[in-house]
Amino acid sequence: MAVTKAGKEEKPWKGRFTAATDQLVEEYTQSVSYDKRLYKVDIEGSKAHAGMLARVGVLTDEESRTIIEGLDQILEDIEQGEFSWSNTLEDVHMNIEARLTENIGDIGKKLHTGRSRNDQVATDIRLYLRQGIESLSTEIKVLIMALLDLAEKESDTIMPGFTHLQVAQPVTFGHHMMAWVEMLRRDLGRLSDCRRRMNSMPLGAAALAGTTFPIDRHYTAELLGFDAPAENSLDAVSDRDFAMEFMSTVSVIMIHLSRMSEELIIWSSAQFGFIDISDAYCTGSSIMPQKKNPDVAELTRGKSGRVIGNLVSLFMIMKGQPLAYNRDNQEDKEPLFDSLDTVTAAVRVFAGMIPQLTVRSDVMYQAAKQGFSTATDLADYLVRKNIPFRDAHEIVGKAVQAAELAGLDLSDMSLDELRSFSDEINNDVFDVLTLEGSVNARDHIGGTAPNQVRAAIKRVRKAF
Repeated sequence: MAVTKAGKEEKPWKGRFTAATDQLVEEYTQSVSYDKRLYKVDIEGSKAHAGMLARVGVLTDEESRTIIEGLDQILEDIEQGEFSWSNTLEDVHMNIEARLTENIGDIGKKLHTGRSRNDQVATDIRLYLRQGIESLSTEIKVLIMALLDLAEKESDTIMPGFTHLQVAQPVTFGHHMMAWVEMLRRDLGRLSDCRRRMNSMPLGAAALAGTTFPIDRHYTAELLGFDAPAENSLDAVSDRDFAMEFMSTVSVIMIHLSRMSEELIIWSSAQFGFIDISDAYCTGSSIMPQKKNPDVAELTRGKSGRVIGNLVSLFMIMKGQPLAYNRDNQEDKEPLFDSLDTVTAAVRVFAGMIPQLTVRSDVMYQAAKQGFSTATDLADYLVRKNIPFRDAHEIVGKAVQAAELAGLDLSDMSLDELRSFSDEINNDVFDVLTLEGSVNARDHIGGTAPNQVRAAIKRVRKAF
């Protein structure tokens, strides 16, 4: 793109065409309305490119210095709100280049030597996502620390553990929070892997085949913090698997947050009453004055579908493209940016909500006493009396059936009643039928015993 002395914006490819672009086409094909957020990394990449061109003798040192100073001025103008973006100039790259040429003259036209918008945008997206991953990882660590604090505080708080949303065995609330921590720690690992794989530099691949100029791609990669230049020019400009991997990773993060949201929604309901979510993270009803709705959790659950949809969108954009670059790839940015924004906001709001949860330990404890949650402990007790597990399973099943008919918990039954199902049951059985006995008995790494929960918390803190 160029700007004439009269100030008229011109296309960089105008020499091949005789007719002006239709106005509807201008609007339809522009991307600057959303890719202008790449301005900082675009300028960063252009400065590195200009420095490299001077190093190899394509630009003089003075020309490179003039270009870099001009780019710094444009960056300042943008950040101070003194830059006018033009749809006619199509995208962030040509808007910046046009302003550069307007400000410093024909020297600005030399900046694009040895590169194309194809390798430029592929580089910009990687730089932008790299920063996004670093920022998102920091936000996830903040959330993890909030969960660790809550888990430590509630490491002795007994609650029912569920399978099929039915009471299964007693666990501790701290242990449950540590399950969430493990999900997020794996998410951090996936983000790290994703960053490592995306950190190869497309710049220098030009349109698709490289350039005839004596560029030094290793030097540019070093300036921009890439591990190495991309090995194949066709692949460098056309593939978006790094973006698909990132969007897949953040989709998993949103699924994790959605599952957490579902539990918070259930636990905060009147039917459960396990927790209370702070008013700051809830809203009311326009018609029902008594309502306190867990909207943050519900929205997060809903937004997970949006992020997954963005992933599918990018899959569909890429699936039929031949090598090398195709304009379809312009459609990668909106779902990509939206996913990054959405997951970052979701993690951030969760990190604020978790420390303000009120845990109703008494309600949880009473709920854990329902549903015969220590039945497995009774079966394990019988196995230690040399009864085969399958036989022990049947014995306990009959005991549960009798207790249910009598409206009792297993721990409420008398010793004589329990012995009617097996002569191996003695008075020490009540040590395992209590909720405390049950959780403390699972005293191994990964178990729900409070001292194991505290040990797990300590290990994660040390890792961070």
